[in-house]
Amino acid sequence: MAEVRTERTREPQEIVFAERSRLVEGVRAYGLIVAMWLRSTMAYRASFVMTAVGNFVATGFDFVTIMLMFSHVDVLGGFTLPEVALLYGTSTVAFGLTDLVLGSMDRLGRRVRDGTLDTLLVRPVPVLAQVAADRFALRRLGRITQGVLILGYALMTVDIAWTPVKVLMLPMMVLSGAAIFGAVFVVGAAFQFYAQDASEVQSAFTYGGTTLLQYPPGIFAKDLVRGVTFVVPLAFVSWLPALYLLDRDYPVDLPRWVAFLPPVVAAGCWVLAGLAWRTGLRAYRSTGN
Repeated sequence: MAEVRTERTREPQEIVFAERSRLVEGVRAYGLIVAMWLRSTMAYRASFVMTAVGNFVATGFDFVTIMLMFSHVDVLGGFTLPEVALLYGTSTVAFGLTDLVLGSMDRLGRRVRDGTLDTLLVRPVPVLAQVAADRFALRRLGRITQGVLILGYALMTVDIAWTPVKVLMLPMMVLSGAAIFGAVFVVGAAFQFYAQDASEVQSAFTYGGTTLLQYPPGIFAKDLVRGVTFVVPLAFVSWLPALYLLDRDYPVDLPRWVAFLPPVVAAGCWVLAGLAWRTGLRAYRSTGN
């Protein structure tokens, strides 16, 4: 009886150890696959430079559009150009980091449809790590660079009463925002196990979400603002913490302390994303013959 109790007490520890080992294994596998794609990319450096510059220019047109708007108006939704640049820069950098690390997740539907996902399942490496690192594209640094430049412009021109708390909030909102976007990427990929080709649906919440966050929340309907606050919590990426930095009120009546919740929201999103991924992976039955 004593031996049985000892085994039972060890079961949770063994589960935690196994999960930790699997996480370490997945990170290691991800790094090896990324290194392979980086070597492939650097074999054609001129091509890499041109595609990176092209990515930088293409994503920069989003802010050019905003500047064209401000050539006709002084404020947009009650926000000046530097304030909108703050929203744009933080959301773009957060999304750019996620797109760099997990940008290949939208290819999962294609693999499910043509059966090539089966080749990933037989390898002794976590499937999520393989899918995330597949065709790692360093050219996506162009989006991050462009976002950092706009964020730098915003911080130099926007009027913020800086405090130690607000200084710490800036990196927190970028990193937490990247984590929230990452969870959305994983949930969208898990949905493709069932839909098989739903990359456009996923893009509506990822690429579409970052475009939404680049503009002040006051220009959108309150139902939409509630949706990206309480349903798909993209508002915690930039809107809520940025409005705290700017000492602005949120369109939806919320206490100011919710601006400090992005790390908590990100953790909760990843728990749900992990459950969604495991459920989708278990439901996968291959394409047959």
